[in-house]
Amino acid sequence: MFRNLFGKKKSDNQEEIITSPMSGDLVDITNVPEPVFSQKMMGDGIAIVPTDGVVVSPVDGVVINVFRTKHAIGLRSKCGVEIMIHIGLETVELNGEGFEMYVEDGQDVKKGDKLLTFALEKIHSKSYNLISPVVITNMDEKVTKMEKLNLDNTVICGTPIMRVLLK
Repeated sequence: MFRNLFGKKKSDNQEEIITSPMSGDLVDITNVPEPVFSQKMMGDGIAIVPTDGVVVSPVDGVVINVFRTKHAIGLRSKCGVEIMIHIGLETVELNGEGFEMYVEDGQDVKKGDKLLTFALEKIHSKSYNLISPVVITNMDEKVTKMEKLNLDNTVICGTPIMRVLLK
């Protein structure tokens, strides 16, 4: 009652469900063979070994960063959680080759909207590791707790992969 009187709303119960932005096999972020991700330097999350080359939005929100090389994209959910989806490792070296972006910075997106596609076989044939981290980059500011869902399972786009309890 007093919370309502003073206009403060406790957000401890607020949660965000982040769904898989691509189909593939889920892997714990600590098993990504790149220390920037495995040591959670950019934040915590999950990784996906993709089985196709379609990436969709895992949240309702806005595009905050389309990387010039199209190998990664940043989103901010309506709840303020910032997510980076990074396709493969060292794929920045491809300089956009094999990637097609369908959104731009500042664009609103809904869960399931197509963000980008990539030529899975072409990228794999050039010996790039396709493991793709999906990382919450503002954990300290926005997240109280994160639960990884469906870990070590094969998922399709839209399957819940993280439950985030917001601050």
